[in-house]
Amino acid sequence: MIQLNPQHLTLNQLLNGRLFRIPDYQRAYAWGTKQRMDLFDDIGEVKKTKNDHFLATVVCLARETRLIVANEYTVVEVVDGQQRLTTFVILLKAIQKALDSSGAEAKIKAELNELLVKGDEHSLVLLQTNHDSTHIFVDYVRDGQIRKDSATTAAERNLVAAALECEEFVESWKKKASLIELVALLRNRLSMIYHELNDESAVYRVFEVLNSRGLDVRWIDKCKSQLMGLIFLEGPQNDEALKEMHGIWQDIYRVLGLRETLGDQALRFAGTMRSKATPNRLQSEEDAADTLVKAALGGLPNILRQARWLKSVVAALDRLDRDVRLRAVTGIVHARFVATAIIVKEFPAEIEKVLLARWERVTFRIFGLGGADSRHKVGDYVRLGHDIVSQEMSSAEIEDRLRAIGGEDFSIDNVLSKVEDYTDMYDGWTEELRYLLFRYDEYLAAQAGELLNEFQWSKIWAAEPSKSIEHIKPQSSNDANIHHLGNLTMLPPGVNSSLQDKPPKEKAKTYIECGIRGTVAVGNAIKSGKWDKAAILRRAQDIEDFVRKEWAD
Repeated sequence: MIQLNPQHLTLNQLLNGRLFRIPDYQRAYAWGTKQRMDLFDDIGEVKKTKNDHFLATVVCLARETRLIVANEYTVVEVVDGQQRLTTFVILLKAIQKALDSSGAEAKIKAELNELLVKGDEHSLVLLQTNHDSTHIFVDYVRDGQIRKDSATTAAERNLVAAALECEEFVESWKKKASLIELVALLRNRLSMIYHELNDESAVYRVFEVLNSRGLDVRWIDKCKSQLMGLIFLEGPQNDEALKEMHGIWQDIYRVLGLRETLGDQALRFAGTMRSKATPNRLQSEEDAADTLVKAALGGLPNILRQARWLKSVVAALDRLDRDVRLRAVTGIVHARFVATAIIVKEFPAEIEKVLLARWERVTFRIFGLGGADSRHKVGDYVRLGHDIVSQEMSSAEIEDRLRAIGGEDFSIDNVLSKVEDYTDMYDGWTEELRYLLFRYDEYLAAQAGELLNEFQWSKIWAAEPSKSIEHIKPQSSNDANIHHLGNLTMLPPGVNSSLQDKPPKEKAKTYIECGIRGTVAVGNAIKSGKWDKAAILRRAQDIEDFVRKEWAD
């Protein structure tokens, strides 16, 4: 029987006498502007109505008692409520920074500083967040620095944004009311239901119960809690399993801190691949979590197996996102599902390379060159991805299935026969165009016996495609062929913007020196002749010849 002693605490009561720690096996800070603005609106409403305001539930696991100078603190791990707590700590720091160091505000300023940073030799902060490798959070709480340029992950960027927005909120408040009033409101008028438990097994069961009531918690977090809870149902001898589970989720959340929306998709993919029946569509996040939890029943090995499986899917999706070439053709979620299945199946490197090349060719032909929308081939892709994982398919069988998905309707001849001409290949097609010209540049470099200029292309991939797509005849010329395939090439963003509306003759030297084969060829063509409609059509034909060869079955 779980012994619960929920406490209704004001924010002041909650924060005093405790040190909060967010373990690495929890999600990183994920609140965005909308959630913070909602919180600021709540605070404004309390000021307006003078009513108390209940915020949320916080669930913590008590770990130890710590003596700092003459004060005793309970060290707790935050299991639920970390987003709101983190934001409040940032907001309190923003207020502390804005308070005067003299007069009536000085005492409040000192009190907030003592609350946020404990006076021991280590300058412990009230809340220790996770997945903050560049110390953006702790530096802000200790010193008030907003280290914008240090943010490398989505979580760190969220922390920077939170600090900036909290400071903006504090400045706007100062124009209407005193900061002492704001501190009093936060301390005494905002409250939470607080559960502090000593038994880790109870923590996850409480979390599951509380978050089955429609609260805004992601399904991947619920899945983690359910898998953690299953470990404790297996009995007391679970220390090693729990340690491994913590490590698995630490790794998962470290990746998710870099790719904020990756977790939801990874959960859907992992559950769909584990489905016993061959599916025709991807599972929802809720169904996927249910699939993994059911597959985990039957002992510790099964529980850990499903957690490892989810971790492997997260890693595969992370790899897809990091590979600029593959990422360019994974915008269609069910197509991405198949690429993930190929990676997660762990074929030998050479076989995987062949399969991904076949997948890439078919997928771009359908959705890039063929312009099919996201409703096409859903069942074909999802069934194939499931079968790759669940069956012992040979590489030849997978290639045959991929060819079948391409089919006669999306053969290269049929796809190109539906293109009336190449006069409008820019508006609405910039992502596809960048990928196509990248592949063309690969081809030209190979033909010349050279390596692709990875340095220049890394700049191109890092920016919006429109910033790197160069109109050889400038857009200001109003020529009928300015958006023609033959009039478009690639340049790194800075070089592209520097040329602005110069005529082709004045840009030829820059083209020749840029190191991108396709653009160098354009520069040489301009230098030896003129850039007119005939030259544009010749270049378009050269690219079409490459496309027919490269994307043929």
